[in-house]
Order: sequence, then C-alpha cells, then structure tokens
Amino acid sequence: MMKIGIVVYSDESETVWNAFRFGNFALNEGDTAKVFLLARGVECESLDTDKFKVTEQMQTLVDNGGEIFACGSCLKIRQSEGSETCPLSTMKDLYDIVADSDKVVTF
Repeated sequence: MMKIGIVVYSDESETVWNAFRFGNFALNEGDTAKVFLLARGVECESLDTDKFKVTEQMQTLVDNGGEIFACGSCLKIRQSEGSETCPLSTMKDLYDIVADSDKVVTF
C-alpha cells in the first residue's frame, strides 16, 4: 500500500477533475489518498461544468476513504469557509501530508 498526497492549486475544472480522478484511482488500487487544496484550489467546489463534474469526483474520494483538506488562509482571502467535504485546515496539515506520504503530486 502506498500513501499518496495530492496538492491541488488550480482552479481549472479539467485539471482539478483529473486530480480527484487520480486520487480515486489510487484508492481503488488499495492506496490511501489525501488531498490538500491550496491557493485557487480551495475554489474546487464551484468548478463543476457539463463535462467535468468536480464535486462528484470529490464526493467519491471521500466516500471511498480519501481525505480532503482546505487551506484556511486561502479560504479567508476569498472570504470563504471550509465545508463538510473540505474542512478548514492549516500549513501543519499540509506538512503532515507531505511528511507522511510516499509520493506527492501537484495539480
């Protein structure tokens, strides 16, 4: 089993959709997946399009045991708050994900 860390800093629907698809694939392979939303990545819950159902991929990840963390400072800059799917998190959470993961990928 591999521990996968995924850092999402894009607000581009297709890119973010693919990040969560990758996380879901890793979970299906028996690995763990933790996603940290940074910078524009914290906007991911508003990125759904007809082609790219970002929130559907996010929910699948959580339903299958993956975890999502949202940078509190990045949310605050956008006058936003965390959600049940994307709880308010800190740099310590990001550090812990990076330190604990076997591999980290960024989108």
